[in-house]
Amino acid sequence: MAEKIMNDENGDLGGGAVFPKGGPLPEVFAKNFIGQAYLEMLVPGGNDFNCPIGNVTFEPGCRNNWHRHPGGQILLVTGGRG
Repeated sequence: MAEKIMNDENGDLGGGAVFPKGGPLPEVFAKNFIGQAYLEMLVPGGNDFNCPIGNVTFEPGCRNNWHRHPGGQILLVTGGRG
């Protein structure tokens, strides 16, 4: 039942998107992806906490290659299926 609700409400990220989709990934980040993803920076790096926050939206079939984030990373999954 929960999967059906998730698919109905967030399947195409239509009205259920929490953050803006953004633009195509910059080349420096795109090398870590197979397929198309989009980035909308919500909080830039270099602020008081030096903790950039970005929304990454994956098109269906897009995959992320293993890579590292020297300062760590927090993932908030807001829709879709992995």
